[in-house]
Amino acid sequence: MKKCMIQNVFGNIQRRVSIFCIVIVLVFTSVLSYAQDATGAKTGTINDVDAKIGGVLDTLSKSTDTTVAGVSASVNKLAAAVTTIGNTEGHSKIAINIMWTLVCAFLVMFMQAGFAAVESGFTQKKNVAHTMVMNFLIYAIGLIGFWISGFAIMFGGALNNGLLGGMAGVVPHEITISLFGHDLGIAGSAGYFLSSKYYDVGIFTLFLFQMVFMDTTATIPTGAMAERWTLKSFIIYGFFISMFVYPLYGNWVWGGGWLATLGANFGLGHGHVDFAGSSVVHLVGGVAALAGAIVIGPRIGKYGKDGTVNTIPGHNIPMAIIGTFILAFGWFGFNAGSTLSGNDFRLAVVAVNTLLAGGAAALSATVYSMIKNGGKIDPGYVVNGLLAGLVGITAPCAFVTSLSAVIIGLIAGVLVIAVYNFIDQKLKIDDPVGAFAVHGANGAWGVLALGLFADGTYGDGWNGVAGNVTGLFYGDGKQFLAQVIGTVAAFAFVFPVMYFFFKLLDKITPLRSTPEEELAGLDIPETGAHGYVD
Repeated sequence: MKKCMIQNVFGNIQRRVSIFCIVIVLVFTSVLSYAQDATGAKTGTINDVDAKIGGVLDTLSKSTDTTVAGVSASVNKLAAAVTTIGNTEGHSKIAINIMWTLVCAFLVMFMQAGFAAVESGFTQKKNVAHTMVMNFLIYAIGLIGFWISGFAIMFGGALNNGLLGGMAGVVPHEITISLFGHDLGIAGSAGYFLSSKYYDVGIFTLFLFQMVFMDTTATIPTGAMAERWTLKSFIIYGFFISMFVYPLYGNWVWGGGWLATLGANFGLGHGHVDFAGSSVVHLVGGVAALAGAIVIGPRIGKYGKDGTVNTIPGHNIPMAIIGTFILAFGWFGFNAGSTLSGNDFRLAVVAVNTLLAGGAAALSATVYSMIKNGGKIDPGYVVNGLLAGLVGITAPCAFVTSLSAVIIGLIAGVLVIAVYNFIDQKLKIDDPVGAFAVHGANGAWGVLALGLFADGTYGDGWNGVAGNVTGLFYGDGKQFLAQVIGTVAAFAFVFPVMYFFFKLLDKITPLRSTPEEELAGLDIPETGAHGYVD
């Protein structure tokens, strides 16, 4: 009897190991018949220079006749030579785009250090190791989660990006539902694990660039829930938002989903437009942060029983300011990199608008601080003002004039302080670094600002709609309506999902540290190491 039980156990183990091995082989084995262009040798042709000329020359160069439609054989040879030159130029063009996109992705990746410094600086000394570990871990957790399923859900229906070579042979797939006489995309379903079917330089470039954007979203709640969040529950959260929540909304806007097609399907401008992520990245992260801060509750001592609001000061303002400079530097990769093309000279406009909006917001926050604080300039106000301006310009940066960028920044700098004070003092929601005020409120402002200020000089063909993107102040009120719909959709989707997720997660493993651990500091209980050794 005992021998039979042992055999059954080993039999079960063998079956499970066999299934696991089969899965590993299917996921990781590079089947040659599936591989697309893993070296890049075939990426970029004359068609990437000019598709019409490329088609004519390709026909001529492949002809075996001495004449084609009256064209002499010598002309055919010339066509073949031009095709060779065109292919070389096309290859170079796509190479520039790929290199530009990757370099910008590296800049965005470095923003993780900025987030870590800002959040650690604005929180207490006793929790600095814990805060740093969260900001470090979310990078690793997020990228693996995005690799498993996030990228496929977000971009599975939009894998053939022409700016990165078109990924010839890669077959996308979008899950759709039929409503109001149209097929509306809700999720991609191709590209899981970046398997051998998607072994292509263009796909891998897109993955890296979009992965670091996702990590920004996933990082935002670490500031709102800092100083009381257990690492075990945090790890589960990291996989959930990177694998499902962020990719779903991202698909709707950037993956050809239903928000992107509001223009093509329903005549609402160019659909919901977000150049670099005011809604996709910052609004999603900010709303998730708000939900998390509500569920986890305020830090001990933040609010008195009599309703008083107590300030819990950060321990290192210089660290926070240095972190802000790192974020501002990385933001050039964030916004200008979203052209996905080093050949799109509009990136100069994007970069300057990014610069101006951040500076204007910092100045308006400074003035607001002086008015509120008897002439004193609060470093926290100024830092969050700059970040708010950068968040606000992220969506419209490619579509507005420099004056509009300054106006957008000036409003963002005041909005962030007003929202933070309302959340903190009226709603009694403890958000240590102002994550919702910076990213949530100003993420919404950014996409709405695009719907107001887009000047109609850029964006022809965006989301499959002819003509340039034009906002309400320049004659297209329908574009503003599309921006409103996208903003409401983000709140309506992300907040309830994340609120109930955090509630459920708290039932599985405690979301919050014990009062004793919180009062002593989370460095030793959660990490086993002090952030500082005195």
